[in-house]
Amino acid sequence: MEKNKNKGPKEVWRKFLVSLKRRPQLIPLAALVIAFLFYSLNLMHISDTTARIQGAGMGLAGFATMLFSMLSFMCFLNAFPYRKKPNMPMVALMFVMLVIVIFADAYYIGGIYAAIDSTPVSPIGIICAALGSPAANPISVTENTSYIAVAEYDLEIHIIILVVAIVLTLLLPVYSKWLRKIKTSVEVEDNGSMAAIDISGEA
Repeated sequence: MEKNKNKGPKEVWRKFLVSLKRRPQLIPLAALVIAFLFYSLNLMHISDTTARIQGAGMGLAGFATMLFSMLSFMCFLNAFPYRKKPNMPMVALMFVMLVIVIFADAYYIGGIYAAIDSTPVSPIGIICAALGSPAANPISVTENTSYIAVAEYDLEIHIIILVVAIVLTLLLPVYSKWLRKIKTSVEVEDNGSMAAIDISGEA
C-alpha cells in the first residue's frame, strides 16, 4: 500500500515541483522548445508560401528563423548552468538571437501581405504589413493557396510564443522566489513508536 501511495498523482506533482524549485529555468526553456517545435511542424506551409510568392528575402527570413532558433536554444542551455549563476553574456546573446527571429518572422509576414490582395486584421499583421511594399499584381488567397493564410497565422503564433518565452526569462528571478516558498517536503508521521525507544542508555 505504501509503494502505491508514493506513486500516486500527489507524489508525482510533488516531485515535479521539486524539480522546478531546483531548476526554474525549465519554464522559459519549455516555451522555447514549444516555439521551435511549433515552427518546425508547420514548416511545410511556410515553404509552400515561399515557393509561391518568391518575395525578396523571404527564403532568407525563413532560414534565419530556423537557424537562430536553434542557436538561441543552445545559448539558453549555456546561459543557465545548473546550480550556478546565470552567464550574462550568453543571456544577452540569447535575447539578441530571439529578437532576430521575431524580426525575421515579422519580415516574412510583411512579404506575405505585400504579395496578396488581403489586408491584415490582427495587430501583429498590421505592424508586419508595414515592412513590405505592395506588389503590382497581388495574389488572391483562394482554396488552392490557403496555405499562405495558414503560414501567416502560424508565424503570428510563433511570435507570440517567443514573446512569452522572453517575458518568462526576464521574470525568472521573480517566480523563482515564489517557487521556493512552495512547501514540497514530505511529512513523516509518528505513530507513537518513537516514544517507545529508550535512549537513556540505562541497562
